[in-house]
Amino acid sequence: MTQTTLKETPLINAHREMSAKLVSFGGWNMPIHYGSQIEEHHQVRRAAGMFDVCHMTIVDLRGCEVIAYLRKLLANDVAKIIDKPGKALYSCMLNERGGVIDDLIIYMMSATWVRVIVNSATRTKDLAWMRVQLGHMAVDLTERDDLAMIAVQGPDARALAAKALGDELGNAAQLKPFNALLVNADSERERFIARTGYTGEDGYEIVCANTQAEAMWQQLAQAGVKPCGLGARDTLRLEAGMNLYGNDMDEQQSPLESGLSWTVDFADKQRHFVGREALEQQRAQGLKYKLVGLILQGKGILRAHQKVIVNDIGAGELTSGSFSPTMKKAIGFARVPITTGAGCQVEIRNKRIAAQVVKLPFVRQGKILVNV
Repeated sequence: MTQTTLKETPLINAHREMSAKLVSFGGWNMPIHYGSQIEEHHQVRRAAGMFDVCHMTIVDLRGCEVIAYLRKLLANDVAKIIDKPGKALYSCMLNERGGVIDDLIIYMMSATWVRVIVNSATRTKDLAWMRVQLGHMAVDLTERDDLAMIAVQGPDARALAAKALGDELGNAAQLKPFNALLVNADSERERFIARTGYTGEDGYEIVCANTQAEAMWQQLAQAGVKPCGLGARDTLRLEAGMNLYGNDMDEQQSPLESGLSWTVDFADKQRHFVGREALEQQRAQGLKYKLVGLILQGKGILRAHQKVIVNDIGAGELTSGSFSPTMKKAIGFARVPITTGAGCQVEIRNKRIAAQVVKLPFVRQGKILVNV
């Protein structure tokens, strides 16, 4: 049997020097933790941590028809940010049936340049779909595999990033949430800085050349930003109520039944984005399921694919689950019948354990937002 060689990010040597536990993730050799996943989780909630997200796929779209292209490609409408340079927008990219091909963030840098960040595990199919939808439109699509990205997250993240990187951040201190800017454009010191993240905390996602990523990582570490792995990133995003592609939505699920209705913009009736007709039909027929948060009331751990029973209504399924270090409870997301109320049961090892149904998110900015 041929062994597949895992891809490595420009930070692989730094991970090894910092004693990271490396695992296979979507074809990449990535750090799951550097000693304690729980400690790394608390580090981000209470101070600042950094994540290697160089495996994410960065795509630049340039050309006079970029806006028209994205208004067709995405369920959310980029027209509402066209006059806001640097503004970010979260959206789903759908198939004709309304299923989610991927979720992504776009950064509207100008009317002719948009940067797109898509998931690493879906890179091949995403790029193929994007090129098919492009057709003969006047848009150049370029995968930026020459670039690396580091996420610095936590209440102290921005201050420590400024301490570590200084002028490299330019005017990032003035950035509003969900906005980005370009520093030292077209030079070897070019930096793309976005006030975005996947943890429910403040911070930056910083893009630089692959060749400069390790130096930036070391500068951040020297300033007191602790390295964190994929384990903490998952529990942080779960507490923050942020979907994970492949778990909480996929090509068989629409955003309307995945807690992502807010990312679909139907306002412009003349905008025929891919999947619109299927979503409108789903709305007209009535949604059968919804995505909710669950807090387990007894002992046990919530995991994806566990069965959820809603008395006198029907059944659903856990899509994501873990132990919440902040809440010290087992929490998860579940797709359940649309009429589900405040409670249900989860089947764990042939036992039914009560769970509380809550509105997401569980935690944001270090604060617990649900009654436990």
